[in-house]
Amino acid sequence: MAKLSALQVKNAKSGRHADGNGLYLLVRPSGSRSWVLRAQVNGKRQDLGLGSTALLTLAEARAKAFDMRKRLKTGEPLRIASAEPVCVPSFEEAARQCFDALKAGWSNKNHKANWIGSLETHVFPLIGTKPVDEVNSLMVRNVLAPIWLKIPETARRILQRFGTVLDFAHIQGWRAEEASLRSVRKGLPRQPTADNHFEAMIYEEVPAFVARLVALPETAGRDALLFTILNACRSGETRLSIWSEFDMEATLWSVPGERMKMKKAHMVPLAPASIAILKRRWLLHADEQGLVFSTHGTKPLSDMTLTKVLRDLGYPKTTVHGFRSSFTDWAAERTKFPKEVVDKALAHKLPDKVEAAYRRTDFFERRRMLMLAWARFLIPTRN
Repeated sequence: MAKLSALQVKNAKSGRHADGNGLYLLVRPSGSRSWVLRAQVNGKRQDLGLGSTALLTLAEARAKAFDMRKRLKTGEPLRIASAEPVCVPSFEEAARQCFDALKAGWSNKNHKANWIGSLETHVFPLIGTKPVDEVNSLMVRNVLAPIWLKIPETARRILQRFGTVLDFAHIQGWRAEEASLRSVRKGLPRQPTADNHFEAMIYEEVPAFVARLVALPETAGRDALLFTILNACRSGETRLSIWSEFDMEATLWSVPGERMKMKKAHMVPLAPASIAILKRRWLLHADEQGLVFSTHGTKPLSDMTLTKVLRDLGYPKTTVHGFRSSFTDWAAERTKFPKEVVDKALAHKLPDKVEAAYRRTDFFERRRMLMLAWARFLIPTRN
C-alpha cells in the first residue's frame, strides 16, 4: 500500500485515507484533519484518535501510531481517547450520495436514471436501511439471487454498482476496508451465455425491405428510419439531428461530438436519396434550428417510433441498429472498400491505440463513394 506524502495530507479531500499499518488520515466535510489508528483493543477493533494534523506532522503521527501499537501488543494499559465518531449512513443514503457525486460526469440521461432506478427497484427495499459498513458479500448475493437468471444483464450491472457504492463509502470513512465482492459470483449459478448482438436483416434482403419502406406514407418515423438505413448511422444521431447540421449544397451532414458515441464530431457524406428526404422534410419544417425528424420540430421521435415501423412491416425481431451490421456485411462481400473505410463510415473507435494514433485521415472522399454505392444498392433508381 502506498504511503501518504505531506502534500497529500495537506490536499486530501473529505474521507479516510490510509497510510498503512492501521494509520489513517481522517478528513471531515468541515475540512478538519486528524490522525486515527485502527487497532484491536480488548479483542475489538476500534478507531483510536491520535490528534489533529495541526498538532502532529505525518512523521510524528507515524511514530505515535508505532508506539501505541507496540504498547497494545505488550498488553500495557493505555489511556485511550476514542476518535471522533463517524456517523455511518444507511446503504440507501450512501448510494444516493455516491450517485450525486458521480452523475455530473455522465452525459447519458438514461444511464443516470437506470443507475439509481435499478437500486431503488431491486436493492433498497431489501437492504436499504442497513448501515453501509455492515453490508457484506452474503447480503449482496442474497439481493442478486432472485434476479440473477431472470434479468442477468441488470443483475450484473447492479453487482458493479454495489462495488461502486461500497468503495465510495470506504473513501468517505464509513467503511474500514475497500469492497471485495469477488466471492459473490461463486454463490450464484452460472448465467447462460447470451448473444448480445443486435438482430440484423441479412443484407441481400434490405433492398426489398427499403422498397416497402419507400412505399409507406411519408411520416416522420418512416423518413427517420429510411434516413438511418441510408447512412448506416445510429438512430439517436438521426432522431436528434437539427437543420443547422446539414449543408444541402455540399451534401454533407456534420454530427456534433456530443451526440456521437465516441464523443468526436463526424462528417457524413449524403447520397441523393438522403438529400431528397431532407428537401421534403424542409417543406414541413417549423423552425430553422428545429429537429429535422419531428412533427413540430421541438419534440424528438422516440426509438420505439422507428422500431414500430419495422414491426408494422412484419419484422418482430429485427432492430434498427442491426442495419449497421447489414451495411458492414454488404461492404465486406460486395465491395472492395477496405475495412478501415467502412469502420470510419460507422464512426467506430479503433481498438488498437497505436493504429488510432497514426491513422489521422477520415477517408472522407472514399467514404462518399462507399455511401453512394450503398444508396444505389438500396434504391437503384434514385442514386
